Amino acid sequence: MNQLQKDLGDRMGLTHETLRQTTAASAQLVRDVSERMAKVEEISRQVLSETNELQKLQQILKNPKQRGVLGEYFLETLLKNVLPPENFQMQYKFADGEMVDAVVFIKKKVVPIDSKFSLENYNRWAVEESPGEREKLEKIFVNDLKTRIKETAKYIRPGEGTMDFAFMFIPHEAIYYDLLINKIGEIGEDAESIIQKAAAKYHVIIVSPTSFLAYLQTVLQGLRALQIEEQAKEVIKRVADLGKHMNAYETHFKSLGSNLATVVNKYNLADKELAKIDKDVLRLTGSGTNYQAEQLARPEFEDPG
Repeated sequence: MNQLQKDLGDRMGLTHETLRQTTAASAQLVRDVSERMAKVEEISRQVLSETNELQKLQQILKNPKQRGVLGEYFLETLLKNVLPPENFQMQYKFADGEMVDAVVFIKKKVVPIDSKFSLENYNRWAVEESPGEREKLEKIFVNDLKTRIKETAKYIRPGEGTMDFAFMFIPHEAIYYDLLINKIGEIGEDAESIIQKAAAKYHVIIVSPTSFLAYLQTVLQGLRALQIEEQAKEVIKRVADLGKHMNAYETHFKSLGSNLATVVNKYNLADKELAKIDKDVLRLTGSGTNYQAEQLARPEFEDPG
C-alpha cells in the first residue's frame, strides 16, 4: 500500500507538472494569437483606408477637370525634382492671354509643355472584349488623341520665343506604352505610330512621366553645358583683357627702357665732361683729383617680335 501510494503520488506530481506546462503553452498560444489578430486588424484598417483612398482617386479620375489638375500636379512635381526653379514656370501666359500648363526655359527660348489626361475612352477600350467594339472604341480614342495633339501644337509660337516643338505630357504609363508599341492606332490610316506622326507632322513630342524624366535630364545637361559655355566666354573675355593689359605694359616697359638708355647716355656724357673739367683744373692750378670717367653700359632690350 505504501509503494502504491508513493507511485500514485509520483504520477499525480508528473500529471500536475504536465498540466502546468500545457496551461503555460496554451496561454502563450493565446497571447500569440491575440497579437497576430491585432496585427491582422491593423492591416485590415490600413487596407480599408487605402481602399477608401483608391475610391477617392477613382472619383477624382472620373472628373475631367480634377483629372487635369492631377496631371498638372504630376508635371510640376517632375519639373521641381529635376530643374532649378528659375528654369521652368507653371501656367505660362502668351501674348493673347492663352496659358500653357508649363514651360522650360533654355537660354532665351521657351519649351511649351501641355498635360493631357484622356482616360474615359481608353478605359472603355481596355476592358472591351468584343473585337468590333474594341475597333470602334480605338478609333474614338485615336481621334481624341489627335485633338489633344493639335491643342498642344498651338502653343508652338516661335514669334513669341518658343522652340519649334512642344511636349504633350500624358501622366499615364499604360496609355503611353500602348502608343509606344503601336498597340493603339495600328488600324487603317493610322498604321503609322501616333507618337511618330505627332512629332513629324505637328512637332509635338508625346511623353510619359518616365520618358519625360529622361528628356528633362537631357535638358538639364544642356543647361549645364550652356552655363559652361557662358563661363568659357567670360574666361575668354578676361584673357582678352589680360592680353590688352600685357600689350600696354610692354609699351610702357619699352618706353621706360628707352628712357633708361637716354639717361645712361646723358650720364656717360656728363661723366666725360666732368673728367675734362678735372683736367682743366689740373692745368690751371697744378693739382686735381685725376678723375677718371667710368662709362655705364646701356641696357639691352630684345625685340619680342
